[in-house]
Amino acid sequence: MLAPHSHINPPFNIVRASHVTLNVADLARSRAFYEQMLGLHVEDASNDAIFLRGVEERQHHSLVLSRSRVPHAHHLGFKVASEEDLDRAAYFCKARGLNHAFVEADYQGRTLRALDPLGTPIELYFRMERRENLLQKYQHHRGVQPQRLDHFNVFAPDVQGAIDFYAALGFRLTEYAQEDGPGGRIAAAWMHRKGNVHDLAFTNGSGPRLHHLAYWVPTALNIIHLCDVMATAGYLANLERGPGRHGISNAFFLYVRCPDGHRVEFYTSDYQTMDPDHEPIRWSLRDPRRQTLWGQPAPRSWFEQGSLFAETAPRAALFEAEVIIAD
Repeated sequence: MLAPHSHINPPFNIVRASHVTLNVADLARSRAFYEQMLGLHVEDASNDAIFLRGVEERQHHSLVLSRSRVPHAHHLGFKVASEEDLDRAAYFCKARGLNHAFVEADYQGRTLRALDPLGTPIELYFRMERRENLLQKYQHHRGVQPQRLDHFNVFAPDVQGAIDFYAALGFRLTEYAQEDGPGGRIAAAWMHRKGNVHDLAFTNGSGPRLHHLAYWVPTALNIIHLCDVMATAGYLANLERGPGRHGISNAFFLYVRCPDGHRVEFYTSDYQTMDPDHEPIRWSLRDPRRQTLWGQPAPRSWFEQGSLFAETAPRAALFEAEVIIAD
């Protein structure tokens, strides 16, 4: 079964993936990793939180590191197209019986937080404080030179249910991995709002849990350089997977784990999906090229480990997908 056709006129207009808040145990340790090693720009910092962004981003932050006794993912943030879309979103959540409330959020205007049907905490806003564009201020380009937040990937216990819900909000399916044979179930899906391969992806598994957040970088050479630096600066064990090229999305990638275990992808060279009649690409779960075009399977940790959301207990997946795993 596939997702229904996405709504051309959804109940409210989500523009793109915008930001994420991660709970971390040691702010100083996390700052050293995300700022000095990875190269994100610190915009503001306090004793309880650090706000970071990529060099292309004009919004105040795309990543918030929040001090917490236990590391968790807190919420995923999306930008909407207008203030009126926030009211439409609140009306939609009320009509669907979804837990939601307007909250105060640092450096943001009106902000709506809600739980999607799977229990994933999401945050919607229209206005965020603006900051200077650093794209051509090359003295700020460090680490892997992250440009902008690109997408989130979430472990979903019901991938089909997640596809159906977000398709109703205007997200469009670009690629999916499916069991072979009649009635084959979808085990992973990539959906977008902004016109590239994805803003939000779903991976079959116990959840909801955050699988990873991803930043766009300029070239594959930036990713290779980061591998060299991490391998010689005491972070060899934090290199989890890659570098390589995905079959799905065509992106050149690297996955790293931060000191608290949150997974971050660095990503470049995917493709545009702006046409409303763009046909989604199907991949067999048994095709070794879907994970990595060159055929290398992902490690077991990539299929099993993710960041718990702070206030949502995960539930078991509806089925166990038979995927190719590295020995």
